[in-house]
Amino acid sequence: MPARNDLRNIAIVAHVDHGKTTLVDAMLWQSGAFREGADVDTRVMDSMDLEREKGITILAKNTAITHRMSDDEEITFNIIDTPGHADFGGEVERGLEMVDGVILLVDSSEGPLPQTRFVLRKALAKKLPLILVINKVDRSDARIDEVVEETYDLFMDLSEDEDASLLDVPVVYASAKAGRASMTKPADGEMPDSPDLQPLFDCIVENIPAPSYEENGVLQAHVTNLDASPYLGRLALCRVVSGQLRKGEMVAWCRRDGSVQNVRLAELLKTEALERVPAESAGPGDIVAIAGIPEITIGETLSDPENPTPLPLIHVDEPSMAMTFGINTSPLSGRSGDKLTARLLKARLDQELIGNVSILVNSTDRPDQWEVQGRGELQLTVLVELMRREGFELTVGKPQVVTREINGKLHEPFERVTVDAPEEFMGTVTQMMGLRKGQMMHMVNHGSGWVRMEFVVPARGLIGFRTEFLTQTRGQGIMNQVFEDYQPWVGELRTRQTGSMVADRQGTVTSYALFNLQERGTMFVSPGEDTYEGMVVGENSRPDDMDVNPTKEKHLTNVRSSTGDELERLIPATKMSMEQQLEFCREDECLEVTPDMVRIRKVELNAHERAKARTRAKKA
Repeated sequence: MPARNDLRNIAIVAHVDHGKTTLVDAMLWQSGAFREGADVDTRVMDSMDLEREKGITILAKNTAITHRMSDDEEITFNIIDTPGHADFGGEVERGLEMVDGVILLVDSSEGPLPQTRFVLRKALAKKLPLILVINKVDRSDARIDEVVEETYDLFMDLSEDEDASLLDVPVVYASAKAGRASMTKPADGEMPDSPDLQPLFDCIVENIPAPSYEENGVLQAHVTNLDASPYLGRLALCRVVSGQLRKGEMVAWCRRDGSVQNVRLAELLKTEALERVPAESAGPGDIVAIAGIPEITIGETLSDPENPTPLPLIHVDEPSMAMTFGINTSPLSGRSGDKLTARLLKARLDQELIGNVSILVNSTDRPDQWEVQGRGELQLTVLVELMRREGFELTVGKPQVVTREINGKLHEPFERVTVDAPEEFMGTVTQMMGLRKGQMMHMVNHGSGWVRMEFVVPARGLIGFRTEFLTQTRGQGIMNQVFEDYQPWVGELRTRQTGSMVADRQGTVTSYALFNLQERGTMFVSPGEDTYEGMVVGENSRPDDMDVNPTKEKHLTNVRSSTGDELERLIPATKMSMEQQLEFCREDECLEVTPDMVRIRKVELNAHERAKARTRAKKA
């Protein structure tokens, strides 16, 4: 089969924070994508505000680099930068549909972690050729030989047919931050001997095959992602598999439901560095954006009108976590947001479904509430945060796992959790995992005072676990998790040990009231904040909920005080992020999310109704 030797399509996959986006940065700079002295942000591929704030990649993005090789030949590299979090695994699966090979990046100190296993499993399932890049070799705690050995063990563990060729995967040693790579192993903690990334580019050209195609083949272009432009409307990102795609010509649009419709391509755009530039045509292997089809979705095919030949649809893993999204029903609704109605909320969720193949939206028994299913808490909280910034006010329920019926038995999702913690917390971590029905699968002591433990735990047990884990390990523990499989339901799990302090009336919080309440537990509100009946204002040190009055004022009397008023010394309120608040919620609690505030509240605001529900539950 003929191949396009001037082109290579690669995806960079790795665990979170192992340096994927930094490596793409260095490749862009060394290929002359930016002029000398240009003011370009670091991690330039992370273009969303939320990505920059959190320091993670959320959406898979592609860039094209034209690099001059050692023999003066120019080769174009289409590079897909993928997220490292398993929650955004749908992005990784779509990215792998576009490429012919994968660069697996592993940190020289941390080694392969759960998401490394997750993304590698996807690449091996597609039988894509691999290049192993050991990054951050200049770290003072680098252990290069052990990490290479651990990665080869992982290859063998995940390979279905014990493919011995995986042991011949080329290894490149790199420091992405310094923009250097080498094929020869440096000493631990030392820089690679090459001054630039040329050895990595050479390794890609040698080991990743050029896109091959059938001579005079039927046009086939696979839609793998969606984007939008204020001028052109919806853009579909396609990988041309065979044939030629030309601007302005008629193509057959093979839809998901099996129907075929002839449409005209209004615009054809190719990527150059970070810009999309108009092009007249695209050939096999090219990754392009096309405009002119407003309803096109991911997984559909563009083909020849005379002989339409659809490609197989893209299938992604099923969601394992669900949350309810509803309109804001609190007494303070409408104060900061401007998108308040069920119609606007449903339209926004439908819009999210178009570009995000890994979530599902289901109706509930209420017309103003929907169940949104996703891969994990992080994916769903990112969606809530994006909607909050767009001006939505909504009520978000506590995350719940998505269960399945398998062979007549109830099954629930399990996660593989890797914990790195100092040795003295080993017993504490094991005890916490035991309470959550976790099983220890593996434990390694590197001899550096730190222990790595691997557990398989029900996903339910991990909701709200991270905050407690960090408290117990005094902020030193590191935890990573990835979906493992569905296993039989393990029964009841304990939730948090403490209760909530719930406001019993609407009003403004006073320092006098907080002074008397702070002995009973931790407060979440400060003087001057608004509160309402049913809002959670603090954490009770006992397991039961307690109705309190945070708006109580000190009434003046006509008796003169000889000492004058004592100043009330208040302990500062605990302020939690949205993720921490979701973790804190109990089954009967939810979040009120507005552009200005995120508050924890009871699902049923009326104290009398809550008391009746508790009585009914006890009788049942």
